[in-house]
Amino acid sequence: MIATTLVAFTLGGVTMWPFIRRLRDRLADAIWQLEHDPVTGLLNRAGLLVAYATLAEADNAGPIIVALIDLDDFKPVNDTHGHDQGDDVLAAIGKRIRDIAALHDGTAGRLAGDEYAALLPVRTHDVARIADTFVALISQPVELTADGEPVTVTVTASVGLALAEATDPFEEVALRRADIAMYHAKHHGRNRHTVYEPGMAMPAADGRRGPRLRDRRQLNDKATA
Repeated sequence: MIATTLVAFTLGGVTMWPFIRRLRDRLADAIWQLEHDPVTGLLNRAGLLVAYATLAEADNAGPIIVALIDLDDFKPVNDTHGHDQGDDVLAAIGKRIRDIAALHDGTAGRLAGDEYAALLPVRTHDVARIADTFVALISQPVELTADGEPVTVTVTASVGLALAEATDPFEEVALRRADIAMYHAKHHGRNRHTVYEPGMAMPAADGRRGPRLRDRRQLNDKATA
């Protein structure tokens, strides 16, 4: 009787293992999707919040460089080549941003639309050089295929950088400062960077494009709360 029970239990375990493995894989995939952008594979807004908290809570936590990267006039890419090719460009640019962030022991994400962010622990005080690297590498041509033909697309970016202390809230302080700096880069000609300085304010509205996707989403979240 005991032997029969043990055999039945063993067989049941063998039968259940593939199901448990599939369930575990699905759970891991669901968790990945919660924190990542499906187009670029980068972290999404939720993933960036987790990454920022991880950097801020490290035993040797120090200042964090927050870069906000907004592509300049990206809409014509979608209008000219289609949204699938536009997504290919977003993915290619995302990889460049991720590679730069990784080079500085950081991470990168896509906030919404054509807007990215990178989080870098401070390893150097030459923040301007890091910003120039983002600007220069993003502006390199992207090769893709549209209607079966090779196409070269070139986009530029405006980059805002801010230094945040580990105790600074991500969205309300760190990202907000980088956002202000990024809009100054837009306001002064685009395809350039600006580093946030204390007291810097958002530029005049005529230099801005209006509410972005993530701004509208935050307003909707507050309205439904």
